[in-house]
Amino acid sequence: MLLIVGSLVVLVCVFGGFTLDDGRLAVLWQPFEAVMIIGAAIGAFIIANPKPVLKGAAKAIGIALRGPRYNKDSYLQLLSLLYTIFRLARTKGMVVLEQHVENPNESTLFGQFPEIQKDEHVMVFLCDYLRLLTLGTENPHEIEPLIDEDIDTHHAEQQRLANAFQTSSEGLPALGIVAAVLGVIKTMGSINQPPVVLGHLIGGALVGTFLGVFLAYGFVGPIAAALRQTFDAEHKYLQCIKSGLLAHMQGYPPAVAVEFARKALMSEVRPTFYEVEEATNSVQAV
Repeated sequence: MLLIVGSLVVLVCVFGGFTLDDGRLAVLWQPFEAVMIIGAAIGAFIIANPKPVLKGAAKAIGIALRGPRYNKDSYLQLLSLLYTIFRLARTKGMVVLEQHVENPNESTLFGQFPEIQKDEHVMVFLCDYLRLLTLGTENPHEIEPLIDEDIDTHHAEQQRLANAFQTSSEGLPALGIVAAVLGVIKTMGSINQPPVVLGHLIGGALVGTFLGVFLAYGFVGPIAAALRQTFDAEHKYLQCIKSGLLAHMQGYPPAVAVEFARKALMSEVRPTFYEVEEATNSVQAV
């Protein structure tokens, strides 16, 4: 929603201001300039990026429109799930988690938190480390670097998409100059034409520079920033799980381990201690 609102503000302010200043929008209609700039940008994007990034690019606008997936309610569910897991492991032993870890889609434990259960990557991440705990992994100092490497790798994979859009944003002004230079070359080939014709040709050439800069700083660059912020929020979600798991491994009671996880959150999505306490008290025992 914010992406749509911001885009409308950019369009209205730029073209509205141009029109109010007695500019003629028809002068900006240069489709072949747009074909050169946008086509070259797409081609360069294909050259510069591997297949996984190219596949992800098709979903990038949707990701940017959606924004961060996790809000305070999402984290309340996550903290409640972690509390339930830690309480179950503390009262019945880690082995009892094996049935839930091996069949998470059929688990009565995860079934209480359907939004998390549907999040495939989060479920794989959480179940992988719970499985290690059921297999006897007990040293938090050994498991922490492994979790960090896992989280950082996933984050790096996501950031490739944001970086690809950022690179395109940085290249668009130069491609606009390329289109403008070609327009000037075309104009020089018509140097014997009257001033009215030359003015139209020169104006068309300059539209190339305008379009490259406008697309770069008005849309593609902001999309890259929106993607980066969305991926950073997902990174923080996994960091929250990590903090809770490590606290549990260090022997803290479930309520304290969940507090470790809560403290890892940004203030705008962090539930209060009492909100977490109320949420965890409402969870049914497994």
